[in-house]
Amino acid sequence: MLKENVLPADTFVAINRTILNDQDRKLLTMLYQPIIGQTAISLYFTLWSYLDRNEIISLEWTHHHLMTSMRIKLSEIIEAREKLEGIGLIKAYIKKGNINHFVYELFSPLSAHEFLNNPVLDTSLYNNVGSTEYEKIISYFKIPKMNLKEYTDITCSFNEVFESTNLNSYDHVIQDIKKKNSNKLSIVSKIDLDTIFATIPEEMFNIRSVTKETKELLYKLSFIYDFDDEKMVNLIRNCLTEKRTIDKELLKKNSKRVYQFEHFGKLPSLLYRSQPEYLRKPVGDTSKKAKLIYQFETTTPYDFLSSKYDGIRLNKSDVATLEYLLIDMNLKPGVVNVLVDYVLKINNNKLTRSFIEVIAAQWARNKVETVEAAMDLAEKENKNRKVYVEKKSSKNRVLEEKPEWFEQNIEKNKASKEEMEEMQKMLSEFK
Repeated sequence: MLKENVLPADTFVAINRTILNDQDRKLLTMLYQPIIGQTAISLYFTLWSYLDRNEIISLEWTHHHLMTSMRIKLSEIIEAREKLEGIGLIKAYIKKGNINHFVYELFSPLSAHEFLNNPVLDTSLYNNVGSTEYEKIISYFKIPKMNLKEYTDITCSFNEVFESTNLNSYDHVIQDIKKKNSNKLSIVSKIDLDTIFATIPEEMFNIRSVTKETKELLYKLSFIYDFDDEKMVNLIRNCLTEKRTIDKELLKKNSKRVYQFEHFGKLPSLLYRSQPEYLRKPVGDTSKKAKLIYQFETTTPYDFLSSKYDGIRLNKSDVATLEYLLIDMNLKPGVVNVLVDYVLKINNNKLTRSFIEVIAAQWARNKVETVEAAMDLAEKENKNRKVYVEKKSSKNRVLEEKPEWFEQNIEKNKASKEEMEEMQKMLSEFK
């Protein structure tokens, strides 16, 4: 995927690649909005509204017009557009020049049946709205059942109503007629299906029974639940039928159960895997600090924390802490990496939950979104923490290791409950 900077003066044209109707509005609002958010859906509706009377193509507009029309920042528009791209609602193209020209193609949302049977989308929807709202959504889209056992089917067939006559033959094929067109999710998985299938004995599994649909399901399940090759092998083995084929429904159920068991009943949510492009530091700076910023920006929080533990798979507590920072506190991945690095260095290489919550809440209130801003704030808090420590009794005071991007050493002693309250009060002064 190519990442291109967008300026307010850059222009765009919206093109409709499908047929949109009022039912699509309900699908977007009820199914997609809980996952990608109101801003992304609003952008989709705005692009839709720009289409001409025939709903085929729009006039050429600038991104500045989008900013004033939606009353949001350009960075928010870019993030919203990326979410629409990622979930398959639009495709973006660029023609470079003094002023860049973009084309945004609109695609239909998936039908309710397709959406709710996609494990990635269905799981994310459930996790974002909760069980009660999820059941209401299911009920809304369910077709009411009617018992027709006592009825007789009297529907006429085509040949019972129509008959063929001597007409001139007409074999012209008409191209480019409008039709309903959805865009599939594009997912690059880390699992290797060839390796996975090779580890299962032939007497248990018929590899020829695997269809393209089955492979796509396996990729989706591995992505949403973050399963590796070994875990997928065990799941497949437990979902094989007597005919040596994969029971796809059982596979989906077992995948969900395994993940919930390992994550205290929680289900995964869709997140930026690394720092969003528009929040990254511009390239060109080759300083030591710039290189460290790049590392924070391009590494996922899971991989970053795992690297701190020499590549060891994270335990449930650490994963839950990352989920709290990314989901509950809504911190950006790069910011989470800085916070994790800071806490590990000042807290004896431990992610104490109560300790992290104090700092995370302060950073969230300050709306820290970039890695550089997070590093600056961490350094400022570190200096004030040092002043605080120096005011306390010097008993049991121990010098601690500092992050490499700090200018000076800081001191460390295990914070008591009273000290944690004092620290929270101190951090609240930096707004």
